[in-house]
Amino acid sequence: MITIGGVTFDLKLTFLIVISTILPMVDYYNYRLTEVKAYDRLILYFVIPMLIILLLFRESPAEYGFTLGDWRTGLMWTAVGCAGMAVILWFVSQTGDMQQYYEARAPRDLWRIIYLNGVDLFGWEFIWRGLLLFAFARVLGPGPAIFLQAVPFAFMHLGKPPIETFSTIFGGAAFGFVAWQSGSFLYPWLIHWFIASFTMGVVVFANQ
Repeated sequence: MITIGGVTFDLKLTFLIVISTILPMVDYYNYRLTEVKAYDRLILYFVIPMLIILLLFRESPAEYGFTLGDWRTGLMWTAVGCAGMAVILWFVSQTGDMQQYYEARAPRDLWRIIYLNGVDLFGWEFIWRGLLLFAFARVLGPGPAIFLQAVPFAFMHLGKPPIETFSTIFGGAAFGFVAWQSGSFLYPWLIHWFIASFTMGVVVFANQ
């Protein structure tokens, strides 16, 4: 803690807020670290946060959701989330905006869709549903933490179809809820991985 002008700042939380703002900016402005965007995001959102936890904070990654956690609860929510979203996405992914957006961006190979989404979203889920969620929850409690970590996640969807972007504050909070209930970011990652791959798969292969 540090106090400046009568205002007390939690140094760890302040640092995490700053770094979780800067890293998406690096991503947005497309500063390339590798030749594959998914690998860039894995570095930005998983490798760098993990190094911060290990080398700067000197804490266990398990305290930030890097653990299997309550795997029964996690798998239950994963099954429910994937089944429910499959029904919704079957219809949503065939709307004009979704078709136009993903038709121009999704790989033509199903296995490449699945692989790249898995790599890409592993980091995304770790920084929001791992690092930030559990750090915020320590200071603010799980309720505010679940919604606060969803805010930058939602803004990262700007430029995507409106029906997807407007839903992400709620989707991000739902992912946060699953992470908190299970004690792990892995189950939101599995759900998010399924959602992205299912959406792209429907768009690409429905148009063949």
